[in-house]
Amino acid sequence: MSTAMAVTDQDFGTEIEGHQGLAMVDFWAAWCGPCRAIGPMIEQLAAEYAGKVKVRKLDVDENQATMMRYNVRSIPAVLFFKDGKLVDQVIGAHPRAAFEGKIRQHAA
Repeated sequence: MSTAMAVTDQDFGTEIEGHQGLAMVDFWAAWCGPCRAIGPMIEQLAAEYAGKVKVRKLDVDENQATMMRYNVRSIPAVLFFKDGKLVDQVIGAHPRAAFEGKIRQHAA
């Protein structure tokens, strides 16, 4: 079972923009090699930070409105939201430390 659940254009407002605390959203696509490369690591982070950070995945092929609203032009793109507001992002495939650093920076 996936730990990082899917989010869509329809529920992004309630799931992410209405969330109090830190949320991390992985903008990805099935055909994207780098997206598939970081996918297992995103799942690990979702499991390890369960209850502390809400982790969701947004398929950009099926949810283009949210992708355009946040000006996501390159994937993978992991956006960080604090209390519903965009506070940071990591574009491209990076080592786990890059994502954990952002979590530590914004979770406080």
